[in-house]
Amino acid sequence: MDSVVENQENKSPKISMKTYGCKVNTYDSGLLQDKLKKAGIENSLNKDVHIVNTCAVTREATMEALRHIRKMKKNNPDSLVVVTGCAAQVDSDDFVNEKAADFIIANSHKFSMNELLTEKLEGKSEERLKHSNIFEKDDLDAEGGLEEGRSRAFVKIQDGCNSFCTYCVIPFARGKSRSIPIPGVIDKVNELSSKGFAEGILTGIHIGDYASVKSAEDKLKVVSARGRTNPDRYYFLEDLIEQVLEHTEMPRFRLGSIEPGELSERLLKTYANPRMCPHFHMSIQSACSKTLKGMKRKYDAKLVEKSLKDIQRLVPNAYVGMDVIVGFPGETEEDFNETFQRLASLPWTRIHVFPYSDRPGTKSEEYCEKVDTVEKKRRASLLRELSSQRLREQALAQIGSLKDCILLSKYKDKSKVQVLSRDYWQMQLINLPEDFDLERIAEGEFKVKVVSFDESNASRMDGKLLAELVES
Repeated sequence: MDSVVENQENKSPKISMKTYGCKVNTYDSGLLQDKLKKAGIENSLNKDVHIVNTCAVTREATMEALRHIRKMKKNNPDSLVVVTGCAAQVDSDDFVNEKAADFIIANSHKFSMNELLTEKLEGKSEERLKHSNIFEKDDLDAEGGLEEGRSRAFVKIQDGCNSFCTYCVIPFARGKSRSIPIPGVIDKVNELSSKGFAEGILTGIHIGDYASVKSAEDKLKVVSARGRTNPDRYYFLEDLIEQVLEHTEMPRFRLGSIEPGELSERLLKTYANPRMCPHFHMSIQSACSKTLKGMKRKYDAKLVEKSLKDIQRLVPNAYVGMDVIVGFPGETEEDFNETFQRLASLPWTRIHVFPYSDRPGTKSEEYCEKVDTVEKKRRASLLRELSSQRLREQALAQIGSLKDCILLSKYKDKSKVQVLSRDYWQMQLINLPEDFDLERIAEGEFKVKVVSFDESNASRMDGKLLAELVES
């Protein structure tokens, strides 16, 4: 995501921001932009400022950020290049050793950027790196919420992770799991709702670990409550959703990524409320118990099966996307085939396939039984083909249906208007009159009819649904 915070006269110098990675990072960028704008820093700049909010989920993510800042500095050598985010936290040495990076602000200091940037621009500080132990960070930087277009807004409910999966560096980039209290989430949702947003996306690094204390005096004691502390002292994700539905009026909600074993029957029953979008993003990573154990996941293949079947039973026709890693160290062909065959027999909509790659700082980097690159590509291709077949089948089944949609951000060209249904089908609106004013549907929901499935665009291997607006 690229964005610009300009001065009031819309002249240079300006602040630009480049965001890599997950929805939480996108949320954080929105918060940073909001704080910079409110502080008025863009009105007193003496040079362009380029902020890069980095991702660290893979080593390649860090390398991509390094390539980007070199390009930015080459194109604008007098600018101030500021690197922040997860890679700035876990790979800070890479950026310190990169001449194109003028200022590195790790996640531990990310939301002190206003003060740090002001000091740097005024020449009061010559430090290049602001970095400290992320596990000592207790605050969540809860304000903000970046809209997607004019209809959707991210609502951060949690940050950090205590799982320490063997392939993942995120706990070292984000710190311990900590959650925003329910009243704070409700206030944020109501604020966004009053601004006209039609959908709130409840997001975090590990939202299934949501645990908010019931009393103020316990606030500083929370690390992770689920499964190992007295539940009478805490609210969990189910409590949060029930309270948000009861005390807000936002038309629809969507959950971020969640893991098998975190989909309780109580949580799934909240989807009986039509404001809960029937869409799940499942972080399963594998459907083979042996591989899951090597990853240090907290569930086995049977729980993967149960979770997907529970969704089908309690939230029929839901859109279910999944993350799956192939070629994890020690994954044999038999292990992969077990994942493939099990998933082929289960209900879901789409798989996001990730060939395993070593991430410095993780336990799995030390594992000796690495899978050959060619074999990883083969397995990824097989799983992607399975996903494409399944997605096509389910897309064709949508034809003729009526769906409540909101407008996405790419709508300036009327021939490319994109909309999103409650059940997460993204569609292109067709046959709009030339004089149709898109502002009529810019906020809130409207109804469309799915008319066809276009597989002609080679750049989209899965094709796309086409729909017509149903005028009321």
